[in-house]
Amino acid sequence: MILLHGLFGGLSNWEGVIQHFESRYDIHIPLLPIFDYHLQDNLEYLVRFLEQYVQQHGLENAVIIGNSLGGHVAILFTHRHPDKVSRLILTGSSGLHENNNLGSYPKRGNYEYIRERVAYTFYDPAIATDALVSEVFQTTQNRIKCLRIVQTAKSAQRNYVAPVLPEIQTPSLLIWGEEDRIAPPEVAREFHQLLPHATLVMLPACGHAPMMERPEEFNRALEEFLGK
Repeated sequence: MILLHGLFGGLSNWEGVIQHFESRYDIHIPLLPIFDYHLQDNLEYLVRFLEQYVQQHGLENAVIIGNSLGGHVAILFTHRHPDKVSRLILTGSSGLHENNNLGSYPKRGNYEYIRERVAYTFYDPAIATDALVSEVFQTTQNRIKCLRIVQTAKSAQRNYVAPVLPEIQTPSLLIWGEEDRIAPPEVAREFHQLLPHATLVMLPACGHAPMMERPEEFNRALEEFLGK
C-alpha cells in the first residue's frame, strides 16, 4: 500500500490508515520531493520519483492512495504502469479542477493567514491544530520552498488528466468530502464519470482530507472496496 500526500501534506496525514491496515499491508509513505531543485516539469519529476521508488523497493500489485496532489501523481503513475497497480484510491485529487488554497503566492510571515488557509482545508476548522498550522507556517517561511510550492501547483494546473482517465482500467475508489472547497464534489462526480471502473463514496461534514477528518468512515469505505 502506497500513501501519497498532498502539496502541504505529510506522513502524519495517514496515521488513521496506517493504524487500521498496517497488520495486513506493507505500507509505504514516500515523502514526495516537492522542494528538490531540478529542471524538469515539477509534476513529471514527482511521477518519476514514484517510478524509481516502486522499482527500488520491488513493489508489485500496489494499492495506491493519493490525496490532493498525491492523487494526481497516483493517476499518472497508474496510467503509465497499470501492471504495477491493483487498486487506485483518490481523495480530494487534483487533475481536473482545483481551487488554489494559498493564492498565487503564500504570504510568508503571516501566521494568522496561514492558520486561516489551513483551516479552510477542513469542514471542521478544529482539525487545523496548532502543530499542523506551525508545520505549514515553517514551510512558508522558506522563500525557496514557497517558490517550489507555487511551481508545483502551476504544474498540476497545467496537467489536465481528463483525456487519460478513460484509459485507466484499474479498479478505482473515490472517497470525497461533501464540503471539500478545494476539489469540490462536482470534481468527484467528474472523476466518477471518466474512470471506467470507479466507485464513489461521499462523506458528509467533511473537507479536503477525509482520511484525517473522517478516519473511521474513510477506512470503512476503503476496507469494503479492498475486500471486493
